Order: sequence, then C-alpha cells, then structure tokens
Amino acid sequence: MAPIVAQSTTMQTVHVALAERSYPIYIGEGLLENAAVLVQHLPQKRAAIVSDTTVAPLYLDTLVKALTAAGISVTSVVLPSGEQYKDWRTLNTVFEALLDQHCERKTALIALGGGVIGDLTGFAAATYLRGVPFVQVPTTLLAQVDSSVGGKTAVNLPRGKNLVGAFYQPLAVIADTATLKTLPPRELSAGLAEVIKYGLMRDTTFFEWLEENMEALVALDANALAYAVQRSCENKAAVVAADEREESGQRALLNLGHTFGHAIESTLGYGSWLHGEAVAAGMVIAARVSQQMALIDEATVQRIVQLLERARLPTKAPALGFERYLGAMGLDKKVEGGKIHFILLRAIGDAFLTADVPRSALAAAINSSS
Repeated sequence: MAPIVAQSTTMQTVHVALAERSYPIYIGEGLLENAAVLVQHLPQKRAAIVSDTTVAPLYLDTLVKALTAAGISVTSVVLPSGEQYKDWRTLNTVFEALLDQHCERKTALIALGGGVIGDLTGFAAATYLRGVPFVQVPTTLLAQVDSSVGGKTAVNLPRGKNLVGAFYQPLAVIADTATLKTLPPRELSAGLAEVIKYGLMRDTTFFEWLEENMEALVALDANALAYAVQRSCENKAAVVAADEREESGQRALLNLGHTFGHAIESTLGYGSWLHGEAVAAGMVIAARVSQQMALIDEATVQRIVQLLERARLPTKAPALGFERYLGAMGLDKKVEGGKIHFILLRAIGDAFLTADVPRSALAAAINSSS
C-alpha cells in the first residue's frame, strides 16, 4: 500500500454533521495567524482565550495579535498545566476571571491548548451563564484528533476521570498542525495512541497506512501528520454524527482502551501517566481480553503491540492487581445495570461493545498485560 500524502500547505475542512449543531474542523499549517478562519465563528467582537502555562508562552501572543488586528477585543485566562488541574477548583478560577471581565452570553470562549484545556473550557462554556459559545483551538496531536471533536466536556473527580461534564458542541475546531512541531516526543506519542485507536476500532485501511508511515509520524513529517489528523477527524466526525450522546452504543466504541486506561490514570494519580499512554496500555489489555475470548489470535495482538511500540508507547500496564483494576473500572461511565461494558475486537478495524466478559478472561488479560 503506497503512502497517502496530504498537502501540508492546504487547509482541509472536515464537517461534523449534527443538524443545527453542525460545525467545521479546519486543519492546516499557520491557522493561528489566519484570524479570518476564527473570526467568522465569533458571535460578537469580543472573546476570552483560556490557555495554560505550557501553551500560552508559545502561542497566546500570536492568537491575541491576530484577533486584535481583526478588531476583536480579547481577554485571556492562563491556568496551571496538567491533568491534575482539570478539577472544580480550576474551573471556578475560569468563572471568576470571566465575571471579573464582565464576559457576556455572546462572548465566545476559545480553548487554546491540549485536551485538558479543551475539556475544561468546554465545560465552562456549557455552564457559564447557562451556556456561552466556544471554539476549540487544539495544540496537541491528542486534542486535534480526539478530545476537541465531538462535544464531550468534563472535569475529573478524585475518584474518577471525566465523571462530571456535559455534551456541548463547539462552533468550530481550528487545528493548526504547525503547533505539533513544538510537542515533546512523549506528548506526540500520547496523541498517536488516539490516532492508532481509529484504525483499530473501525478503519482497517488507516491502520495499514499507519503501519507503513509510523516512522514518518514520529519524525514529525508535515504531510504524514496532516493526513493522520484529517483521517482521524473524519472517523470521529462520522461516529459522533451517528451517535452524538452515546445512546446507540456506536460512540462508545471511541473509548477503545479507555476503560482500562482511565483505571490506570485514576489509580496512579492524574499526571503520572499521560492519557494517551494509559490508553495505549488499555488497548493492549482489550486486545488480550479479545484473544482470551477467542475473537482474535496472537498474531493480531502482536500487530497491535508492535505498532504501539513503534509509536514509542507503553504496551505493558502497571501491575496494580486485578481487584484494583476492577474497582476503578466499576466507576466507569459505561457501567450500566451494575455491569461494566467493554470495547473488544473481532478483528483490526472491527470493535464492538459488550458486557459479557468472563471474569477469568478479564483477569488473565490484565495479569498477562501487566
């Protein structure tokens, strides 16, 4: 299969089709400087940018200058960086800043940063004054391909990840792929976990493309990254359009590896493992459960493991013990009727949701993956 190449200098647009809540995802280099792309989605000539101490020094001035030159009055809120700050206290900091600046119902919030900033800003937008508009400007690979798309917003509680939140769609997503050049290697790899997830859950051709192009992605090849972001967004947009609020079970498939991954994050403490790292280990456990249930074979598991390793991701989960994993997973949002629902694999590109997982298969998979 020949590598698929996207033109990194050309802006691509992916549409999330949700009737009156539909919105575009713009993908391309240099979009932070192109204020016109963002301004067209602002309901008034005023906006509040929410960022963090990692991203703000890199990109806040660029975005503020572009918006100011376009006639937009801008205020900004810079939060501490890290998953451990995606909580009620930090959310209240955003509310206080918005109130101090007399931000109104038509003052759009702009989330400039990774998944933590996107999730927290989106939840702030969903709840401040009972709902204000917001735009996602993701600056990490994980946020560009996953968390900025689909309208899931939330904060964490001490007992679990994303346990309080809302479905709240942005007006637009603006993914400037040039920001990926400043990502630390570990953050890039964390984003690649979510990219690999799309191929694994529903897109066999994309998985095969990733097998051929992983080294180019790790090396930050602009064309390879542009295509990976575009194809990932197309996959997520299709799933979200079919099941916006996780009512039919289709959208739950996007959580492949996440039930185990969230258990790792909450048990070890937020920030110990990056989200994508925990998801990578979680996808291996899911593959091992699938193997234990005779759905896939060892060769398929090894294909998955090898691709994750080439993306420089962990494929061994921390040895927390079966009971600790089970206790943490019992707080997962996919628990229904007291049963934990898992996303498993019939094949690469064919994921499904089930609660019928024998305890023995689950224990064997967790123990062999730790």
